[in-house]
Amino acid sequence: MPPPRQGLYDPAHEHDACGVAFVARLDAAPSHETVQRALRALGNLEHRGAEGADANTGDGAGITVQMPDAFLRAQLGDALPAAGSYGVGVCFLPRDDARRAELEQIVEEAIAQEGQRLVTWRDVPVDETYVGEVALRYAPVIRQVVVAAAELDGDAFERKLYVIRRVAELRAGPDLVVPSFSSRTLVYKGMLSAPQLGGYYPDLVDPNFQSALALVHSRYSTNTFPSWELAHPYRLVAHNGEINTLRGNVNWMRARESQLRSELFGDDLAKVLPVIRPGGSDTAAFDNVLELLVLAGRSLPHALMMMIPEAYEGRDEVPDYLRGFYAFHGCLMEAWDGPAAISFTDGRVIGATLDRNGLRPGRWYETADGWVVLASETGVLDERPENVVRKGRLQPGKLFLVDLDQGRIVPDEEVKREIATRRPYAQWVDEETVHLNQLPIADEPPPPAEPLRTRQLLFGYAQEDMKVILAPLARNAEEAVGSMGNDTPLAVLSRRRPLLYSYFKQLFAQVTNPPIDSIREATVMSVTASVGSERNLLDETPEHARQLVMANPILRDSELEQLRHVRSGIFMSWTIDATWPAAEGAEGLEAGIERICAEANVALAAGANILILSDRKAGAERLPIPSLLATSAVHNHLVRAGTRLQAGIVVESGEPRSVHSIATLVGYGAAAVNPYLMLETLSELVELGWLGEEMSPHEAQARATKGIAKGLLKTMSKMGISTVPSYCGAQIFEAVGLSPALVERHFTGTATRIGGVGLPEIAEGVLARHALAFPAGGEQLLPVLGLYAWRRDGEHHSWNPDTIASLQHAVRAGSYETYEVYSRTVNADSSRRSTLRGLMQFRYPEGGGIPLEDVEPASEIVKRFSTGAMSLGSISREAHETLARAMNSIGGR
Repeated sequence: MPPPRQGLYDPAHEHDACGVAFVARLDAAPSHETVQRALRALGNLEHRGAEGADANTGDGAGITVQMPDAFLRAQLGDALPAAGSYGVGVCFLPRDDARRAELEQIVEEAIAQEGQRLVTWRDVPVDETYVGEVALRYAPVIRQVVVAAAELDGDAFERKLYVIRRVAELRAGPDLVVPSFSSRTLVYKGMLSAPQLGGYYPDLVDPNFQSALALVHSRYSTNTFPSWELAHPYRLVAHNGEINTLRGNVNWMRARESQLRSELFGDDLAKVLPVIRPGGSDTAAFDNVLELLVLAGRSLPHALMMMIPEAYEGRDEVPDYLRGFYAFHGCLMEAWDGPAAISFTDGRVIGATLDRNGLRPGRWYETADGWVVLASETGVLDERPENVVRKGRLQPGKLFLVDLDQGRIVPDEEVKREIATRRPYAQWVDEETVHLNQLPIADEPPPPAEPLRTRQLLFGYAQEDMKVILAPLARNAEEAVGSMGNDTPLAVLSRRRPLLYSYFKQLFAQVTNPPIDSIREATVMSVTASVGSERNLLDETPEHARQLVMANPILRDSELEQLRHVRSGIFMSWTIDATWPAAEGAEGLEAGIERICAEANVALAAGANILILSDRKAGAERLPIPSLLATSAVHNHLVRAGTRLQAGIVVESGEPRSVHSIATLVGYGAAAVNPYLMLETLSELVELGWLGEEMSPHEAQARATKGIAKGLLKTMSKMGISTVPSYCGAQIFEAVGLSPALVERHFTGTATRIGGVGLPEIAEGVLARHALAFPAGGEQLLPVLGLYAWRRDGEHHSWNPDTIASLQHAVRAGSYETYEVYSRTVNADSSRRSTLRGLMQFRYPEGGGIPLEDVEPASEIVKRFSTGAMSLGSISREAHETLARAMNSIGGR
């Protein structure tokens, strides 16, 4: 297992980018040659794996095969039941004898509790000379438990083995790792390099060890810890890439658990929850959900089409029946989005699929003598060209499927047509889905009680918002582009009490994950959003398609009123006042959050499936709860309560007016946003003539909402995410400068490496803006914050007239003394009010450390440090300053 969360490390950030391959015989005849070919292919994927400082310790390698009945029968003799009527669980157990015995007892009790029969335990032989010191230090004891079926067969027995495994895992905790537990497949894997797998497991080289298919994987755990458990394959899949929407996928799956029902599982379903085992990687979580979908009755290709749908919107070549399938299942589950090549097998079929972007490689060929090989690249096996019947590559969103029962490669179109026409999905979508433009036109909201300028001040507007953000947005229908770099303080260090959005930094696709070009890849991108209640994931009915679809998640006032006044047997909205009494002061914010969460419970109990969080009542007597805080607090509260899927969240707020603010709201659970004050401000800009004489308020608002939608696509694409439903609730942000208690409660799961402000400080910022909006002397002008350019009374900039002038003077005069003045100014600013690194200091030893006052010349000082004779941790503050001056004085020589 990876180490626990500590310092800047969090095991939730584990990633990998790997090599995959599989080999299959079309005649479905088990043979040892299949295993040999797979191991040879794996060895040729060694360059796609990784090693640590210990060259003999790999990041992970593994193989999935069909149940090797002949091999196990040779090992266990007459004790083994007939093929298909027994299952084998592979268990990674601790080396401590007492703890291992406890875990084995838990497994045996789970088997007996579920009415099955324990046959025996088998020690899996290993050759420890094949692995490095680090891998060996963490190597588990590996044992196989054999279970005989009692009055069950086929899929029913597979489900029961799954229940046994989950019951044992939940009782045992993280000490018990079960790579596979099936009557059809067997997994061998570990913290090994690709060439080591066959040597470490002697079973794999036994001639009786036979299979008609084999799936192999070489892991590259990019910038993270390797692990025996996190090596691939998992129970159904091996994965090359990353799931970028993982946090949202996990949260939504957790929310769905309260609604899960299955005739096939019956009462056993409650025993396997939670579906996703904590502490796993993105692939492990994906495998957990896929396994449940398959065991609950969907075929493996069907479940994969649900979780990794191809791009279908705006593509005329996609047939209507398939478009209907994807639209229907989009009402059940958001896509698991990110650059992904998924290889899969359940022991009967084997195949691979790419996500809609196709940013992972995969090549395949079929031979005249009945072999099919797929791998991350060509050349994993030597093959005579004249023996190759056909070949190709994985394509975006397409399935490559080998069905051993049929003895052929099944074309993508045939697989999908069969699955998509099982039920009238397209008809269900047409009859049950409602589009926003189909709703009755509603009246405009009543005029606000407070003047526009007052409300702008209340929500923190500045002149830069008008000139730099909104005017270009409406004029060009896209967000303004600025130069790279930002020399203003982080939000937590600013004295200007910035809005809460400023504390969140959008994450970027990391390591081997390229971002998407949202313009060139427009066919795979979509801003279509929907609201409504979701139903049981494990069932399929026409009612599952009852969603209200919006072409753009940024709503105009008239569109929001359509939502607010919708009343039917299907949709019901409920507006929650997201403000708190000004008389309660800063202490009232926490009570306000608790109130809106409680009202959300009441709304859901009354049958509402559209929750509108509104701060329109904000004014002299009421303070607005920051919209991002209100949204995330309600979202996470409902997730914890298990009722999140009963309603969609729509935000009606005066705060958001930029792409980043909208992106954070969507990222923390809002299906749509009505930035009403921004829209009203655009009308003011039209009246002022800032947008040209020809532009009307309606056109300015339409262009601005279009521009924000384009900016939202660009923001999503930085993380390799293609659709708004996948981005919604995905929390693809890092909080910088918020207290851990605040993040844990209201932004649950968000990465936060440093502490900072909490609810009291956030409330004080709201109060400060309220005081500015309602001054004793009457209306004020919008402030000039100086965010994008230095202003005398504006936000601090590291590059300001003083620092620029002193640097220029030092360079032109060649004066080290002047340079010291410049450096002291910059360092003082940095430590006082600008950057996190400026807050760091050297920790000097108690007692002052070693003085260097008598060490001359300067070159001798540098020499002593460069040879390791002294370190920064052993010297005094004065000596450190002497060293710095010495380094500078000889730097040119």
